[in-house]
This record gives sequence, C-alpha cells and structure tokens, in this order.
Amino acid sequence: MKKYRLASMGLLGGGLIALDQLTKNLVVRHMDIGESIALIDGFLRLTSHRNTGAAWGMFQGQMLFFYIVTVAVVGMLIYIYKKEAKDNLLMQLALTFLLAGAVGNFIDRILFQEVVDFVDVMIFGYDFPIFNVADSALTVGVVLMLIEFFFMGRGDENEQNNSRP
Repeated sequence: MKKYRLASMGLLGGGLIALDQLTKNLVVRHMDIGESIALIDGFLRLTSHRNTGAAWGMFQGQMLFFYIVTVAVVGMLIYIYKKEAKDNLLMQLALTFLLAGAVGNFIDRILFQEVVDFVDVMIFGYDFPIFNVADSALTVGVVLMLIEFFFMGRGDENEQNNSRP
C-alpha cells in the first residue's frame, strides 16, 4: 500500500509539473508579453507576464537567492515527506503539491531566469497578482498543510505527548 501511495504521489507531482510547464509553454509560444485575453469578463483573464522575483514581485532579479532557497526548501520537503508523512495521506498530498509548485517555478528560473505567469484574476475589485499552475500548487499545498495542522488534531496530539510526565 505504501509503495502504491508513493507512486501515486509521484504521478500527481509529475502531472502537476507537466501541466505547469505545458501551460507556460503555450503562453510563451502563442502570446506576446503583456497580451491579455478575457475569459470571464471582469474576473478572469489570460495575461502573458514574466516575473524575475517571488510572489507580488518581491526580490526582483535575485536568481542566486532563489536557486539556493529552492534547493534548500525542496530538500527540506523531501526530508519531511520521508520522516513525517509516512502514514498521513493529507500530509503527503500537501508536500506533493508544495514540491510540484517549487519544482515547476524552479525549472523556469533555471532555464529562463524568470517565471512565466498568466492567470490574471480580479477579486472584488482587487487585481490579484498574476500567477501560474505552480503557484496554485504551492497555495493548495499550504492550505492542505494548514488543514492538517489546525483541523486534523496533529498539533493537539504533539502537545499531549509533550505534556505527559
């Protein structure tokens, strides 16, 4: 069962990375930078954008920083996966999404020294920063991790174990 689950997580992670790279490739090949196509008027657009930084444009042009941080984070996530997520499907899913997102954007940074973003959403009048499939995977991974820690009782379990005499 564990080998099956590990293979399933590998397929899910690989599929997310493939989807991320495919969608970015389509945007690069078929849209000019800055070009925008309305999908749902006033809510969702495809906008070809490049980002040399992180979320919300932070740390623009700091590629060496991103290389080091991404390698460290991927290593840490793999370690946590092996040590902490053995029998925890939700944790495995969270880590798989986080790994896929990190690797998807890392591929862009290595190949192009920038990340291709294209999902442009307007939420209640706020023009949300343009993102991609890898960014979505990272967000899903964080949400699943928060659910695991705050709603599945993992934090309470650790607290109880530490308070025993």
